[in-house]
Amino acid sequence: MTSEEKRRELAIYRLKQAEESLDEARFLLSPRAVINRAYYTMFYATLSLLIFEKYSSSKHIGVISYFNQHFIKTGIFSKELGWAFSRAFDLRQRSDYKEYVTITYEQAKTIIEEAERFVDTVKRHLRQKNLI
Repeated sequence: MTSEEKRRELAIYRLKQAEESLDEARFLLSPRAVINRAYYTMFYATLSLLIFEKYSSSKHIGVISYFNQHFIKTGIFSKELGWAFSRAFDLRQRSDYKEYVTITYEQAKTIIEEAERFVDTVKRHLRQKNLI
C-alpha cells in the first residue's frame, strides 16, 4: 500500500469515528454527554483533514489552532465553521472540567446541528479534492 493510500484509509477511518460520535450524540440523554460527543465529531473530522497536511499534534488546542489558521483564515471553510469548533471545544472543556456548569438541551441541540454541518463540509471538501 502506498503512503497516499494509507493516508486515504486513515482519513476514511477518522471520518467514520466522526460519524460514530455524531450518532452517539444524537441518542444521548445528557446534554453534557451530547456536547462531549459532538465536539469529538468535529475533532475527528478535523483529524481527517490533517492527515493530508504537514502537521501533527496530540493537543486539542493545537489541532483547533491549526484548523483555524489553515482552513478558516484562508477561506477554505467559513468563519462560522471555525466558531462552531471553538464553541464546542469551550463547552466541552467547561462541562467536563468545571464545577457547577449547566448545559441546556438547547445548547446540546445547537452543537449537534453544528457538528452535522461540520462533518458534511469536511467530507465534501475531501471528496472535491479527491482525497477520499
